[in-house]
Amino acid sequence: MRHHAIALAALALAALIVQSPPVAAQQSGPPAALTESAIGKVVTAEGTATIEHTAVLVVQVSAAKAALPAKVGDFVYKGDVIQTGADGKVGLAFADGTALNVFNNARMELNEFVYEPNGKWNSSAFNLVKGAFTFVGGKMARTGSLKVNTPTATMGIRGTSAHVVVGEDGSVKFSTLVEEKQ
Repeated sequence: MRHHAIALAALALAALIVQSPPVAAQQSGPPAALTESAIGKVVTAEGTATIEHTAVLVVQVSAAKAALPAKVGDFVYKGDVIQTGADGKVGLAFADGTALNVFNNARMELNEFVYEPNGKWNSSAFNLVKGAFTFVGGKMARTGSLKVNTPTATMGIRGTSAHVVVGEDGSVKFSTLVEEKQ
């Protein structure tokens, strides 16, 4: 039953993204040149959760690399690291409609995300170092290369929804989310 609830929440998140305008057009704030490189956006944030921007996204000032609290509406970029505390959870939506929920005590690196709606070389790679996440694959999972790396395996995703847990001992548990018929 828990998987059913997770699947429904992830599907609702994905539906919200598909109906939304492109990620870069949704927020006023940073100059367009900065938002064009955003690969996704925070759509939910609870408890202790941070985003570490590993790329420099500053126009006229220099800033040290630091983890900032995740807030709804924050953009995420290639190379960012999402980290959640014991009470943390972050929901991300990507430009292709992929929805990703990162749960408590997790660390996920957003290593790669290249998506062009009519492109032939779309690809993404995320690295779950520890913790758990669920996702609903968007357009890239069906037409490109969506990979999730864990300490013990690399998963190639092809249009499915899944729940992945990396235990403290490095073990990995993977289960697909299937909506129950009523």
